[in-house]
Amino acid sequence: MPKPHVCDPALFELDLTGKRYVVTGANSGIGLVTARQLASQGASVILACRRVEEANARIAEIRAEQPDARLEARALDLGSLASVRAFAEGFLADYDRLDGLINNAGVMNTPERRTEDGFEMQLGVNHLGHFLLTELLLDALRAAAPSRVVILSSCYHDVAQGRKGEIVFEDLHFDRRPYDGWEAYAQSKLANLLHARALSRRLDGTGVTAVSVHPGWVRTGLVKHTMPEWVQNTIARPILRLAGMIEPWEGAQTSLHAALSPSVPEHAGAYFSQLGMYREKSANRGGWPMESPNPNAHDDALADRLYEVSRELVGLDAPAQAATA
Repeated sequence: MPKPHVCDPALFELDLTGKRYVVTGANSGIGLVTARQLASQGASVILACRRVEEANARIAEIRAEQPDARLEARALDLGSLASVRAFAEGFLADYDRLDGLINNAGVMNTPERRTEDGFEMQLGVNHLGHFLLTELLLDALRAAAPSRVVILSSCYHDVAQGRKGEIVFEDLHFDRRPYDGWEAYAQSKLANLLHARALSRRLDGTGVTAVSVHPGWVRTGLVKHTMPEWVQNTIARPILRLAGMIEPWEGAQTSLHAALSPSVPEHAGAYFSQLGMYREKSANRGGWPMESPNPNAHDDALADRLYEVSRELVGLDAPAQAATA
């Protein structure tokens, strides 16, 4: 089994004093590790979470070890566009600059459910909520340039348990086709990758770099709709580790590399992958960056179409019919 990719240790010696980051879903798992590391280097970090009390408990634990850690928790429910707008409004009322937005939160293989706004849950939380958040914070990111947007995708944007990743514009929310949790997950993770690709072209020349990442198969609560967490974390843990599962610290390496490495702006819009499971075995070693085996991941017309459809779905653009009425 290949060893997971790890950051250049010099990145963890960078002085981030005066820089500000937002990390979504930072109350646990990869997001928590990422927030803790950035704070340990002097950055101010906002933990944007649905469970604020849990985030505040984690902040207290970090401050027990790092009394000067600049951390705060703010409410963000990515399944509610109103919540996303409220978070962005609050952030912009207090700050005019943002050095890094790490779109880390997500759900996987959920039962068929809808967000508050009627979107299929996985597309709504993993992509559309983060899409709106990013759009609303772009001016703050531009003001802090050079800055970064790191969007967590997955190797399952390629093939998720046999379901190939594709964007089905004719039925994004499974209104007509039978719902399949893995198919919906693959669609949402391909959307994450395409979001970074399209966004990077729109930000060309601004000093804001957008990329997508696959963190690896990480031991986190993301598995809860696939197997009981206690099974993953106890009796099955040694076997899963041998099969390729890694720990949250290892899983955070790709996000941290994407957020901190000075080489990343040379690869705007690229995909950075930890060890993965792809249709082509040669891709399983990952790469920082690497080319996805999914041909849809390189389709700029597809990425642009998704960008425009996403703007309309989250209410940033009026529907074409309304615009011409």
